Amino acid sequence: MQNVEKISIALPPEMTALMRQVVKAGEYASTSEVIRDALREWAYRRELRQHGLDELRAMWDEAINDPRPHVPAEEVLTRLRGKYQALVEAGGK
Repeated sequence: MQNVEKISIALPPEMTALMRQVVKAGEYASTSEVIRDALREWAYRRELRQHGLDELRAMWDEAINDPRPHVPAEEVLTRLRGKYQALVEAGGK
């Protein structure tokens, strides 16, 4: 592998044993491969989380800048309570 930097990490015995087990089983060529795969997965999840936050921020900005009149939260909750109460009452008949 080109351009490799060696580092030292400390892991609990359970993780070390698991890494050695998957290498011995042939799932990975080395413990370094296990760590690289774990880091790739971590980076992917981190990227997904950031993408989700970016989408949430965009939706927030869109909502804040929406020129339509706002509906107060209490009014929305009152409507929802009425709707679900009607569903409950209709289900009892």
